Amino acid sequence: MIFKNKQVVVTGGTGALGTAVVGRLLDQGATVHIPAFNEDEVARFAHNEHERVVMVSHVDLTDEALVQRFYEAVGEVWASIHIAGGFDMSSIAETSAAAFDKQMAMNAKSCFLCSREAVKAMRGLEVGGRIVNVAARPGVEPRQGAGMVAYTASKAAVAAITQAMSEELAPEGIWVNAVAPSILDTPANRASMPDADFDAWPKPDEVAATIVHLASPDNGAARGAVVPVYGKV
Repeated sequence: MIFKNKQVVVTGGTGALGTAVVGRLLDQGATVHIPAFNEDEVARFAHNEHERVVMVSHVDLTDEALVQRFYEAVGEVWASIHIAGGFDMSSIAETSAAAFDKQMAMNAKSCFLCSREAVKAMRGLEVGGRIVNVAARPGVEPRQGAGMVAYTASKAAVAAITQAMSEELAPEGIWVNAVAPSILDTPANRASMPDADFDAWPKPDEVAATIVHLASPDNGAARGAVVPVYGKV
């Protein structure tokens, strides 16, 4: 129960990876705060009725005022895990400026805003804290991002934000890390790539284990990492 009496934020907490992360956190005693946006995912969420899940609806993580209000309501935060984001696959010639801006907002801007407000909340504890972002393999290996330039750029920004924040916040004991998944084994990804080798893909619960460790008090030293969670791909 290493998260007992600890307040943890999980953005994207109702998605496939988020559900796995939330489940592990609840098993270890955390109270989990989820800023929800996708009502369909909320309706299907496995932990809806759990007494230590606090769901807040209609939080657009690209809206500065809404993000500020959400974190202020949570209060003192031990860990903030940023899974929420978006994906777009289109060739450079077919990618509009609006589509590029949307990817940067959903992935990089949301990461920045949530991290900033989390830092403010962690400073109230005076014992440090943990931030874990979710980048992606193309974000750290851009040649993997052919055909998805906007997404790749936005996830590269997440990796850069992570490493820059890590250096800035280390003296305060706030460790900042990220994971960089390849293709997660989710129902949506299986449906979009039915001929792929699903066994090679990392499973949400496997990636969740890495995320929860990085967010835990047991992580006493790791910071500034963008951890590859590629499975066999």
